Amino acid sequence: MLDKKEIGKELVRLRGKKTQDEVANAVGISVSALSMYECGERIPRDPIKIALARFFNKSVEAIFFTERTPRKVTDKAKEVV
Repeated sequence: MLDKKEIGKELVRLRGKKTQDEVANAVGISVSALSMYECGERIPRDPIKIALARFFNKSVEAIFFTERTPRKVTDKAKEVV
């Protein structure tokens, strides 16, 4: 399993432009709980992992167990900034 901070970053990335309220309501958890997951303060229990995975149309493994490699910043990306 990934560490709490990495899981939190992935949940924020998956949430995108949706609000925490939208995601929390759809999954059946409090905004406070979602915030704690996203901040890396807690890891959701298995039923919540499943609900989040279904909501984001991802597997539990992809969200909570897959190592992510850092993305390289290309020269073109630097030019845009």
